[in-house]
Amino acid sequence: MKVFVIIFVFFIAQNYAWSSVFNLPEDPNESLIGLSPETPYYTKANADDTLLDVARRFNIGQNEILLVNPEVDRWLPGAGASILIPGSRVLPDVPREGLTLNLPEYRLYYFPADNKTVITHPVSIGRQDWNTPLGQTKIVQKKADPTWTPPESIKKEHAEKGEILPDVVPAGPDNPLGLFALRLGIPGYLIHGTNKPFGVGMRVSHGCVRMYPEDIEKLFPEVKVGMPVNIVNQPVKVGWLNKKIYIEVHPQLEGEELPYEELYEKTMELIKKTFFKHNYQQELVVEAQALRNALEQKNGLPVAITRTITVKTDPVDELF
Repeated sequence: MKVFVIIFVFFIAQNYAWSSVFNLPEDPNESLIGLSPETPYYTKANADDTLLDVARRFNIGQNEILLVNPEVDRWLPGAGASILIPGSRVLPDVPREGLTLNLPEYRLYYFPADNKTVITHPVSIGRQDWNTPLGQTKIVQKKADPTWTPPESIKKEHAEKGEILPDVVPAGPDNPLGLFALRLGIPGYLIHGTNKPFGVGMRVSHGCVRMYPEDIEKLFPEVKVGMPVNIVNQPVKVGWLNKKIYIEVHPQLEGEELPYEELYEKTMELIKKTFFKHNYQQELVVEAQALRNALEQKNGLPVAITRTITVKTDPVDELF
């Protein structure tokens, strides 16, 4: 019986880390999903794996797996190499409806209408000179087997490299849009598949949002025309779980980096906002070193940065 239980628990943990579907917290003010951040999940590389193979197998992007495995060789981890797989996330601070894209996280969140689950996938976004736009929009068109009509700016860019693009790229596996496309209300921008999946999780597109082919295939039938889409820039996310405040810090987008002191002040404002939202009746103390480590490492892993102390009359002074 003990052996069965151990195997069963391991099976659940292994597949939960891989899954793109997570239960939402029952408390709407809580915002951590997935495995416990205090219990990291590791997998073993196969002999012929690259780190990017492992990333795709576990539905995470290239930047994400590199950040949490800085000592592992990207192209040849080696058979049996231990690879850390992010198993928990802080949800972006947005309404839990429709689609949300958090650009510094290179990740999409889909909130089904049941209000019980959230589905999340890695994405690629526009590079620095072709920024993916921020703001609220919606899905205005769905297209299976899309063709691609390259705009003149992209045709010119390719021509300068000696690549002549046709006026229309036909549907099929060689189409840069992949097999499915979701058109946004922002003219010229799409969420779509890709014929270059190893670029998922990077800043490589001309502003559109790329997904792994298998991810867009799953998402496409779930999305309805008119569904809201929220595109945000939240490199620091703050969440609440089990009477603790967690932060998840990602590198800021290139060209938008803040000095540490300014990033610290903005993070403290987010922490205060989270604290007051819960009207918590015990004092919380920010662990200064844990906070500094998270802001400096920027590895995208949720970290607890508070501890609870004795109840007093005014629970605010000790935290701030």
